[in-house]
Amino acid sequence: MKRHFSQQWGFTLVEVIVALAILSGALVIVSSGWSGNLLRVRSSNLYNNVALLLESKMSELQAKYNDRPLEEIPESESGDFGADYKQYRWEFKTQKFEMPDLSSVFIKQGEGDQMLLTIIKTTQDYISEAVLEGTLTVYVKAAGKEVAFSVSTYFVDYEKDMAVGGI
Repeated sequence: MKRHFSQQWGFTLVEVIVALAILSGALVIVSSGWSGNLLRVRSSNLYNNVALLLESKMSELQAKYNDRPLEEIPESESGDFGADYKQYRWEFKTQKFEMPDLSSVFIKQGEGDQMLLTIIKTTQDYISEAVLEGTLTVYVKAAGKEVAFSVSTYFVDYEKDMAVGGI
């Protein structure tokens, strides 16, 4: 009984080509999985850095302006985070807090209790004068564009006098 060379040693050219095609397909799948994971790790690192920088800078600003009158808090300031975080920068802006009109919550439409309306209006005016909203924004340059992340806080002047009519 005679055997052919390919039958004796095992693999034909077609079998080798099929095996290489399967192997190359597997390599493509594995490499795309690695690149996707690398992208997710970089993104996670960026978000982690932004959260850390927002938290630390906001804590610093709150400590700096906590016991000061609202008039001493600047309308805006900005800076960077030094050599360790070259692609990050920050801006802090303040604006007057606008208290929403709450009279419709406490008084039914058409039924106006003048005393309650006066108290609500006085309280709203007081809160608008005694509270300042501050927004910290961290900008990061990533993939050729700048992305902004923001967080807000409120500064309250507890020493502000409340004007009460008739007193």
